[in-house]
Amino acid sequence: MRMPVLFQAHGAPMLLDDAQWVGELAQWAKSLPRPTSILVISAHWEQRPLTVSATVPLPLIYDFYGFPEKFYRLQYASPGAPALAARVKALLPAAVSDETRGLDHGTYVPLMCMYPAADIPVLQLSLPSMDPQELFAIGQKLAPLRDEGTLIIGSGFLTHNLRAMRQGGIPAWARDFDQWSADVIARNDVDALLQYRAKGPGVRDALPTHEHFVPVIVAAGAAGEDRRSFPITGFWFDGPMTKRSVQFG
Repeated sequence: MRMPVLFQAHGAPMLLDDAQWVGELAQWAKSLPRPTSILVISAHWEQRPLTVSATVPLPLIYDFYGFPEKFYRLQYASPGAPALAARVKALLPAAVSDETRGLDHGTYVPLMCMYPAADIPVLQLSLPSMDPQELFAIGQKLAPLRDEGTLIIGSGFLTHNLRAMRQGGIPAWARDFDQWSADVIARNDVDALLQYRAKGPGVRDALPTHEHFVPVIVAAGAAGEDRRSFPITGFWFDGPMTKRSVQFG
């Protein structure tokens, strides 16, 4: 069975205290075919050249600051994925390995909600640049993994402005960019998606930096012409961060 491709809004560790969002992610996972492995492109790993993470279990990376102590004790002991790493490197011959790189919170926080048993091999792939064309092409090259049982996940946020979270409320620019993104993705308007910096309304406020948005471009590249749906929508804490997540296929 061909696996879908996902883009998930991943949330900071306090997502795990949001019962509604935890439930939404859990229900989403239950609706999917069970993957044999998971490949995540997380906003929290930018590294060039293109790099695959460790193929054996390592301690998690607690790449966040100022949170309650309990979040620094989180565990997600998923199996290593050496076979998937070899397959990724066959599809992307320029990719290298970093056997010191564990999983970051853009990977393990949502997976704790979706696959809490941590019994599926997980691998991460770095973002080698912010160039939309390059990232879309990477997604296209990863597409054969879908027919081999691998669930490809882009993990980020379609809007990501931490400073605006302190102001409260959902700004007009956040709603506008969220709706524009949903329309472009639903229509599979690849040209508009790849030109989001020029065409997206309110993009400068929605995305002061771009690492949280571009994983959706990798996912779209892997998706081809597949149908798109939005299993999770709304805004986190009624603020500027959209929870909109995408299922391709």
